[in-house]
Amino acid sequence: MRSGAVRGLRPGIRADAEAQAAVNIEELASFLAMIASREPNPDCIMFICIGSDRSTGDAFGPLLGTMLKEQGWKHVIGTLEEPCDAHTVEAAASKAALMQDRDRMTVIAVDACLGKPQSVGGFIVKEGSLQPGVATGRRLPAVGDYSIAGVVNLYGVKAYGMLQTTSLHLVMGMVKAVAAAVQAAWLEEASNG
Repeated sequence: MRSGAVRGLRPGIRADAEAQAAVNIEELASFLAMIASREPNPDCIMFICIGSDRSTGDAFGPLLGTMLKEQGWKHVIGTLEEPCDAHTVEAAASKAALMQDRDRMTVIAVDACLGKPQSVGGFIVKEGSLQPGVATGRRLPAVGDYSIAGVVNLYGVKAYGMLQTTSLHLVMGMVKAVAAAVQAAWLEEASNG
């Protein structure tokens, strides 16, 4: 059953990654393959890649959005050129809801998060919306039918500082892995379909 792109401010992915264990790239690939089996048409997929280009950790979303655009994905909100940050996420959520209703889009929300030491470099995935801004205490609208949070650093008292001092090398490696997994999921679905 498909649900709306914009949901109430109920808890989504928590910043400290306590709600779910992080998965590795192979498990993320399986999650994406499941989404592709439910919606095999890439033209009906929208990515909302949340974050800022002004922080290495928080750039996970815009870096992925840029890479997905370069791969030819048509419906991507949130790139390095036009980030979907705290100031624009409400407009992005509204646009996603409109396109979902009109064009029957499936929305995949992507954001960075902070977590436990053993989760850093992994991903928290779920069917359901993502609650952006939790790590920094922001109250932003939940978005997505599916969500992927990249655990880019440790959760701590100074969350914003942790995002600022995250390894760009780690973030880039995670972004490249997710972009490759996205491409593979829909290519595989196309060859099976």
